[in-house]
Amino acid sequence: MTVPPNGQHWALAIHAGAGNHPRALLPEFEEDYRLGLRNAYLAGEEVLSAGGSGLDAVCASVCQLEDDPLFNAGRGATLDAAGQAEHDSSVMTGQGSAGAIAASRLIRHPVLAARAVMEQTPHVFIAAPTAELAHAWGLETEPPEWFVTCERRLQLAEIQEAESSAPSHGTVGAVALDVCGQLAAATSTGGMANKAVGRIGDSPVIGAGTYAHAGTVAVSCTGMGEAFLEGGAAHEVHARVAYLGQSPAATAQWVLDEVIGTRASDGGMIVADANGGIVVAHNSAMMFSAWRDSEGTVKTLVNCLPGPQPAC
Repeated sequence: MTVPPNGQHWALAIHAGAGNHPRALLPEFEEDYRLGLRNAYLAGEEVLSAGGSGLDAVCASVCQLEDDPLFNAGRGATLDAAGQAEHDSSVMTGQGSAGAIAASRLIRHPVLAARAVMEQTPHVFIAAPTAELAHAWGLETEPPEWFVTCERRLQLAEIQEAESSAPSHGTVGAVALDVCGQLAAATSTGGMANKAVGRIGDSPVIGAGTYAHAGTVAVSCTGMGEAFLEGGAAHEVHARVAYLGQSPAATAQWVLDEVIGTRASDGGMIVADANGGIVVAHNSAMMFSAWRDSEGTVKTLVNCLPGPQPAC
């Protein structure tokens, strides 16, 4: 838990996937990933430390990750079977407002498009938002090829040539509690490499990949989207905390082990609770994440062992 000078509490955690990139396993790239995670965490922390909202903070962190080609969101996202980058994203506040977009190919920051759906339309979920709609929302757009990196082209070619199963993980997200006690969550992804054109995972689906509820938790998930969709994973964390009185750490690990794990899948999630606690949980071999610990140090996880990580 971080306590700013005014004595009020706020909390923040980010993630960048449960093993979202093969080269992350190579030691020579570890510091690049740690720096990317740190920069994204600090972008959100700057908002919270100035008294900003949890929603502004999670969007700031996720925008930073969407601009970093190391991670599977925005520029540098994985490519579908046709070689396109298609983005999915969602946001939710503890007050119950939510917005989401799917199959976006033009909007530079998909998380801001999800927020625009929430704040500027009567809807919750819009697929394939157009450039005209993005401009009406005041958002930046880029040509589809801007999002495609050489490294992702090579990754797709290797997967298709080998006819192997594609890496299933790689999503970014953030959860926060602000100084007013408001929770918020955001998630953004390019999805699975070599996915079917038009495939949508859990990241933009409220209750599956993202959920927030005042008084309990804010959750952002990463992993095999189909398992998180079928299990309603993010909402399940809230429900068990709210109705069974379980701790967020125990609940997050239970969902990963008993809901996701029994579907022969793995992944992870970050959770912020209404008391300012942060949990990083995963049943995968890797979980990219960052938070500030009780001693004031920004901690980053890249290569790690499965299990709950009570951050503060």
